[in-house]
Amino acid sequence: MADTLKEILLDSSRRPAVVADLETLVDAEVSDKGGVSGAVIKTGFAAVKKIKPGIIGSAVDSLLDEFTGTLEPFYADFKGQGGGDFGAYLSGRGDAAADALLGVTDARAEKSSRDSIKKVYSKLRPNGKKNVEEALPRLGQLIDKHAATA
Repeated sequence: MADTLKEILLDSSRRPAVVADLETLVDAEVSDKGGVSGAVIKTGFAAVKKIKPGIIGSAVDSLLDEFTGTLEPFYADFKGQGGGDFGAYLSGRGDAAADALLGVTDARAEKSSRDSIKKVYSKLRPNGKKNVEEALPRLGQLIDKHAATA
């Protein structure tokens, strides 16, 4: 049984399934968005996927190592408390978990040499924390699923 997120999510035999599941999670989160802001997100997401098919999976894969490292302390604390439902654990620490994950994407956007990426990211970022917090239960369940088979 794997004890760390690195062992669970980054093992070369499991990574493709993890990336595919995370891509599905992103699709589901976007699909669930409502209202005017949800329509904007859905439209932009669909346009990006049409312009560059495979971009979501590629982005997930490129960020997975950093996201895993960022979530590792949360997972260690979760395991230290006896485990259970990692989604509920993350939701209970939504502010800190979202800030940690967004720290990864903030740093990546800042390092980008492409002004268009920086511009789009800066427009999406104000609602980013709320969106990440809403995704934490699904993210934790996805991690629980992979931990059960690790």
